[in-house]
Amino acid sequence: MRGQAEAIAANDAEEVIWGCEHEPVYTTGQRGIDNRLHRLDAPLVQTDRGGETTFHGPGQVMLYPFVHLRRRGLGVRTYVHHLEQACIDLLQQEYGIDAERRCGLPGVWTESGKIAALGIRIRSGIAYHGMALNADVEMKWFNAIRPCGTTLPVTSLFKLTGRRIDTETLGRQLAAALNRQLA
Repeated sequence: MRGQAEAIAANDAEEVIWGCEHEPVYTTGQRGIDNRLHRLDAPLVQTDRGGETTFHGPGQVMLYPFVHLRRRGLGVRTYVHHLEQACIDLLQQEYGIDAERRCGLPGVWTESGKIAALGIRIRSGIAYHGMALNADVEMKWFNAIRPCGTTLPVTSLFKLTGRRIDTETLGRQLAAALNRQLA
């Protein structure tokens, strides 16, 4: 990721959005806050993003946008707002889920809990890392940690709608929603 961000900063590459679905892994941000409650049944990886420990794995859409904030004239808060709003719009318009921001709690929330987490890194004016949207992830993975440092519940599209949404489709939809936000 750092290499891609450096290439964009040097004008050797264009902005891009990567999407994927990870094998089970826990990641922690720069602060490295240990918010484990139990033994982890997947690797723990230190990253250079912001935020605390969270889980990534099957049934979760990972979106990794590489955005040149300086060229776009965007501040960090505005960019985070765009990430959150893209997810909120997608959930409301495509799936009928009331989603929102919560003051002081990054990510996207529903009445049932957090449905999307985010953690970013800014380097040389380039934002990278991104957002994790829970499609049909097994909630057991979150029981070993305080996801993103909170004791609030985590939820998924499947838990809220009873529908199994293909993560590839959901990833394309989320990327399109983010592109609309950034247009």
